[in-house]
Amino acid sequence: MRNRTATGLAGRRVLVTGASGTFGRHLGAALTAAGARVVGLDLHARPDDDLPVLGCDLTDPTAVPTTVRAAVERLGGLDLLVNNAGVGGPAPAELPPDETVRRQLEVNLLAAWRTTAAALPPLIAARGRVIFVASRMAVLPLPLAAAYGVSKRALVAYADALRHEVGTHVGVSVVYPSMVASPIHDSTAEAGLSLRGVSRPEPVKGVVAAILRAAAARRAPRDVATTTRGRVELAVGRHAPGLADRLVRRTLAARLAAGDLDAAPLAAGMLRRHREPGR
Repeated sequence: MRNRTATGLAGRRVLVTGASGTFGRHLGAALTAAGARVVGLDLHARPDDDLPVLGCDLTDPTAVPTTVRAAVERLGGLDLLVNNAGVGGPAPAELPPDETVRRQLEVNLLAAWRTTAAALPPLIAARGRVIFVASRMAVLPLPLAAAYGVSKRALVAYADALRHEVGTHVGVSVVYPSMVASPIHDSTAEAGLSLRGVSRPEPVKGVVAAILRAAAARRAPRDVATTTRGRVELAVGRHAPGLADRLVRRTLAARLAAGDLDAAPLAAGMLRRHREPGR
């Protein structure tokens, strides 16, 4: 499988967003090792690195087309776009949307939409591919992280619509990781809302390998789970949502009983309701 992946990616011209993050760094290195030519996008430029990164605020509608064009010119065309950039943060669904919510929607959804739109002309010309890094939370939503789940579910909906529009010329795939240890979870943990015990961590190498398999496949796969457990969870979330709800409620009840969320102000309403049933 390793040789087949390398053969399928050798010489491919690739643009990766969020190139300086946990996924982005490992993904860029793996793509380069497989023989691809890679340029990254991130907030801070590193144009002279082995994997050049162009600085771009993906939430800026005027900056994205210019920077994508510069990356494509540097690569001499574009065969693959990996929309990897993403942010997280605590966001209970019962509270009004705040800046944390707005930023997650901007980065996780609108930035990917904006970048894809800018990259489509060269991708169409090359009969290329787009890969979206979503999350298992797109199909298995969790409490107290509404913005992340909403943004990733909307990202999948965007990918589905895009596939209908450009699928004759551009392959569109969505990858669904679970939780991977990275700074994206720091603000949630600081708020006392860690996902540990609710979402099972997985190694970043497995996520990168899944992205590479999707990129190198003869035909672009529609949905890509990163683990065997992930395939089961995706199936349950889509085909047995009632069962998925019961599993989440059971896990949440255990965390509440153990006092795991007692010190989290954002969970106060949920704690009160669980401890005072019927009110």
